[in-house]
Amino acid sequence: MRVCGRRAGLQAKSTHARGLHGSGCGYPGGPRRPHREDTTVSQTNQRELGESDSPIEDELEYAFRRMVDEGTQRLHRSWREVLVTGFFGGTDIAVGVLAYLAVLDATQQPLLAALAFSVGFLALLLGRSELFTEGFLIPVTTVAAKRASVAQLAKLWTGTLAANLVGGWVLMWLIMTALPRLRAQTIESAAHYATAPLSAETVALSLLGGMVITLMTRMQHGTDAMVGKIAAAVAGAFLLAGLQLFHSILDSLLIFGALVTGHAPFGYLDWLGWFGYTVVGNIAGGLLLVTLLRLLRSKDRLREERHDADTA
Repeated sequence: MRVCGRRAGLQAKSTHARGLHGSGCGYPGGPRRPHREDTTVSQTNQRELGESDSPIEDELEYAFRRMVDEGTQRLHRSWREVLVTGFFGGTDIAVGVLAYLAVLDATQQPLLAALAFSVGFLALLLGRSELFTEGFLIPVTTVAAKRASVAQLAKLWTGTLAANLVGGWVLMWLIMTALPRLRAQTIESAAHYATAPLSAETVALSLLGGMVITLMTRMQHGTDAMVGKIAAAVAGAFLLAGLQLFHSILDSLLIFGALVTGHAPFGYLDWLGWFGYTVVGNIAGGLLLVTLLRLLRSKDRLREERHDADTA
């Protein structure tokens, strides 16, 4: 097994320590090393293999650093900042709902309408607003790294959730007032969610909804390239809206739009029953299917961060 370049340099150090000679790189006719030397690189501390001295891969280290830095800022917001940012998050998503309804009403093609809905996620991304379901990966990682408290996480979640719903309701009222031609389509789309009974199917849809939105967040923080972040936003919108996964905020705005028309075959209590199990499913899907696995993947780096926080 021939290993050259950076790895060859690492092997050379190990070979010297054992009193052996010859790297085997660039000498096709040279003798092959014993098998035990072929495994030197795999046994080398991972800190020596990348550009950083992190115990995880360089790309994971950069993403981890970005998440903790951003999460620290988000979790140390005041109540006023949390509520205002969350209100904008609700209005941004409502703009995406408007685009979704307009295209769906014109084409009756849910997948095409889902692409139009990506306007909402792009507004979130570029406008730096806050969506409740985006608060699973980054804030939880920050709390796990001891850069913020559980109380600060609770403030972010509760404040953002309430502000998302209020901001979304206000804009949906404006949309239904300004564009009455979309009312019938809004009622039809909202009924799919508001009248859905609690079942294995609906629980699975809410779990997938939480997983997809958290996966979108993970993809966006895995790159510095804006084109990559935009692609992740479009992909997340396509899956959530196109496949009609249950999302506690997005689908609530559809339901609010139907309710403000005064002609919906359901009421706010129906919404509340649906919302209750959907928000729990979203949290479970985002935390268990994405966030927990990411924390396990970066557990060595997380341990260092926690130690630094304790000794600071």
